[in-house]
Amino acid sequence: MATPWRAGYAEAASPCLPASSRAAVLAGVRGGCEVRFLWGEREAQKWLVPRFYRPPMDTMLEARLQTKQRNTQNSRETSLWSSGFGMKLEAVTPFLGKYRPFVGRCCQTCTPKSWESLFHRSIMDLGFCNVILVKEENTRFRGWLVRRLCCFLWSLEQHIPPCRDAPEKIMERTGVQNVISGRDPGGAGEGQVSGLVKKEVQRILGHIQAPPCPFLLRLFSWALLRFLKCVFLNVQLHKGQMKMVHQAAQAGLPLVLLSTHKSLLDGILLPFVLLSQGLGVLRVAWDPRTCSPTLRALLKKLGGLFLPPEANLTLDSSEGVLARAVVHAAIEQLLVSKQPLLIFLEEPPGVLGPRLSALGQTWLGLVVEAVQVGVVPDAMLVPVAITYDLVPDAPCDAYHASAPLGLWTGALAVLRILRGWGRSRPVCVRVHLAQPFSLQEYTINARSCWGSRQTLEQLLQPIVLGQCTTVPDTEKEQEWTPATGPLLALKEEDQLLVRRLSRHVLNASVMSSAVMSTAIMATLLLFKHQKGVFLSQLLGEFSWLTEETLLRGFDVGFSGQLRCLVQHTLSLLQAHVTLLRVHQGDLLVVPRLGPGLTHLAHLSAELLPTFLSEAVGACAVRGLLAGRVPPEGPWELQGIELLSQNELYRQILLLLHLLPQDLLLLQPCQSSYCYCQEVLDRLIQCGLLVAEETPGSRPACDTGRQRLSAKLLWKPSGDFTDSDSDDFEEAEGRFFRLSQQSRCPDFFLFLCRLLSPLLKAFAQAATFLHQGQLPDTESGYAEQLFQFLQATAQEEGFFECADPNLAISAIWTFRDLGVLQQTPSPAGPMLYLSPVFTSWENQEKLEQFIRQFICS
Repeated sequence: MATPWRAGYAEAASPCLPASSRAAVLAGVRGGCEVRFLWGEREAQKWLVPRFYRPPMDTMLEARLQTKQRNTQNSRETSLWSSGFGMKLEAVTPFLGKYRPFVGRCCQTCTPKSWESLFHRSIMDLGFCNVILVKEENTRFRGWLVRRLCCFLWSLEQHIPPCRDAPEKIMERTGVQNVISGRDPGGAGEGQVSGLVKKEVQRILGHIQAPPCPFLLRLFSWALLRFLKCVFLNVQLHKGQMKMVHQAAQAGLPLVLLSTHKSLLDGILLPFVLLSQGLGVLRVAWDPRTCSPTLRALLKKLGGLFLPPEANLTLDSSEGVLARAVVHAAIEQLLVSKQPLLIFLEEPPGVLGPRLSALGQTWLGLVVEAVQVGVVPDAMLVPVAITYDLVPDAPCDAYHASAPLGLWTGALAVLRILRGWGRSRPVCVRVHLAQPFSLQEYTINARSCWGSRQTLEQLLQPIVLGQCTTVPDTEKEQEWTPATGPLLALKEEDQLLVRRLSRHVLNASVMSSAVMSTAIMATLLLFKHQKGVFLSQLLGEFSWLTEETLLRGFDVGFSGQLRCLVQHTLSLLQAHVTLLRVHQGDLLVVPRLGPGLTHLAHLSAELLPTFLSEAVGACAVRGLLAGRVPPEGPWELQGIELLSQNELYRQILLLLHLLPQDLLLLQPCQSSYCYCQEVLDRLIQCGLLVAEETPGSRPACDTGRQRLSAKLLWKPSGDFTDSDSDDFEEAEGRFFRLSQQSRCPDFFLFLCRLLSPLLKAFAQAATFLHQGQLPDTESGYAEQLFQFLQATAQEEGFFECADPNLAISAIWTFRDLGVLQQTPSPAGPMLYLSPVFTSWENQEKLEQFIRQFICS
């Protein structure tokens, strides 16, 4: 009997090909091999297209076992054979292509109308295109000379709309005119000369933007194309995702692209991609801290936007009022002219602090306010993400870099990248454009999902100290991103809307990102084979983790033969691994200690969102068993223990409250209790938990005789849980056990280790409380803690915890928990130990609370 994936291939191939060719294709599919066309691939893709559906969960385990057997049987290379229609076909091991999900759908709860529009199942089959592959067909000309100058001719043919009258229109906006005429507080009064104010407005406007130069844009596009071809092997973009963005642009509404920020190249790579796809010049909101004045002047000529420093002044400052009015007018004019805008929601690489960017929230707040006041009827928001095999501009000390990038410094960096990457294999890049959704629709629906919230101190501190055992039925309020001047000028309700919208969009961007081969390899080497692994075993592990990633609805950013992929990935990580040749021609892959493990930890973080729910559930189960079974006890002994559903809910909630929001990135429209049920469902689906049914009781899967009580018939949409089937008391009597399958212990340990760097850093921060020198400034105490993490890593070998970002997260979490308190001082905010946690006993309780979730 064929598995769902092979059946999908057979069904796609059978109705269209000739009889002789169809027999050859089906023979390759039934034999457990993916059929790959060596030439004529574009025509062949119409016949061999995998079905984009998720198979039933009850067949996943059986399909995985069958796939593992097929991979073992077909690991040897097969020869080329020809079909009836003259094409050469190659049979390769099919660890890819069985199920390739289409990612990037918008939230069905917050934007149901947008979820239905701009999408059709046919766009999933459009495939990928290499953006930097410019050929003769991409120009209007033909000939041998065109083939040599196609990149230059392509750059000349790009459409760049003029915008020469933009400064005059900005000056005519109502907000700017009100400030100039003195009708607003802080504006020019009767005794002030309006001409001087106009010059000040022009100066501020010149700091924000400049009219794009078409000649410079074309020249820069040509040079950038040549540079990208030298650095990257390819820049892949799904044509179906691009089609959704084109349809949104044709609706006549401005496009606002909200992106992650992995590299300084993102700000020039994304405009190049969208310009090559016919969306025009993309206006990029840059961070002034990362650019020198000379580089800012160049970027403004290429379409860059910069927030003036006066906009962050106090609300009653006249300079701040004028600067914010000019910024509002510039954004309003940009939206009215329907120019696409790019905003980075993450902090630039190398900046220590919160994940969500304060500057990105500021620009997004300006867009939200422009839509609410009716400058434009609506705006289409597009979550964007870029993933790299390796980030080109990430040196070993990137987390300590703070100096702005100058023009000459940037040129030297480009030469260094070209020189360094010329000696190694080029990397691959994936650009992800999620489904656009309406800002107006989100604003209307999102306000209905707001509920009561409490601080982390109110939620967790009584439980940590043993003063109570009940977790409050409310959400956690945790906001680490500081508010800037333009955001503070908004109403408090609009500020909350902008914060939750930015978190919602960043969640969508991360969930639509593809997992690259380096992230999978780094995860395997760090959490499963830190002492070394043979290459023959690593091939099977790589195939297994890729399948697990695909089955969870995440895409991967690579394709090809398994052995070639693994060898290519190891060559990219050659600075962080050691390859030793052993007997019978096999290789031993050993991660390098010290900075090598730290770098692997950074790469493995890209895979964490894929397994985050299962990792949270596994650590919660570990915490539930911590007081019952010794951690070093056998798996069979742990499987004897009964785990009630309510106990699991409580333990998952405790871990969710402890983990930072920047790591979880939960959608604001999803309650914690709904996420607890999702975590429990994932543990059951992956086979780690099995339901315990007492003799004579109704099976848990029997829903035929269940009824809904009257008090549960009409509940809010976000409040339905598995306990709503009959009554809440039924969930109290539901129990689970750990599965006794042979693969479960290793998988359980793997899931627990995914969160171990963060949890171990938190536990070591709790140990450091009685050693740290307090009071101290936040930056000073963070440096103390980071040095302690480095010293502990040298002693115990936990180099993945020696990360300054983990030190910052631990300090801020302890501050929210009430362990550390903060007071203002002339030198800045000072941290000191809370009176509650000055005692050794309470510090020990805090450390034990954290360590219960760590699986050694």
